[in-house]
Amino acid sequence: MAGTKERGVPLALIVARADNGVIGREGGLPWHLSGDLKFFKAQTLGKPVVMGRKTFQSIGRPLPGRPNLVITRDAAFQAEGIEVFSDTAAALARAQALAAESGAGEVMIIGGGQIYRETLPLAGRVYLTEVHASPQGDTVFPALDPAEWQELRRDPPVSGGEDQPQFSIVVLERR
Repeated sequence: MAGTKERGVPLALIVARADNGVIGREGGLPWHLSGDLKFFKAQTLGKPVVMGRKTFQSIGRPLPGRPNLVITRDAAFQAEGIEVFSDTAAALARAQALAAESGAGEVMIIGGGQIYRETLPLAGRVYLTEVHASPQGDTVFPALDPAEWQELRRDPPVSGGEDQPQFSIVVLERR
């Protein structure tokens, strides 16, 4: 796959990650942070979103207001309101074309773990919600090397709501 500079429209990952690296548990999120969901919507609206099949199924429907591109090895998988791809390169190429057509400033990678691992080397930006907790989980986000990433923004921790952990929004850019 080509690097981000060769591709045109920048590639960005958006993820909520706990202090212990956990991003998922049993096909869902180990928390419910309305502030993080609002941030996610604001960052992805109008931009192509690329995700794996399990992430799509955990959401349960196409995300409105953005093209939904789903990567799966299941050749029979289909759902209304999405485009399905058998490999990451094809999905990214289509996302790039859609972003260029619409004038979207970024292509957004929204999960899950395998898709993040495949696309992190290509990304120029990471929108990271640091969840200040260490829940049990079965999906983790790869470690981000501080030598490769610089902080553009860090918001102070805010309350996640009743019985929910605090979280901080951090925006990182590849050095």
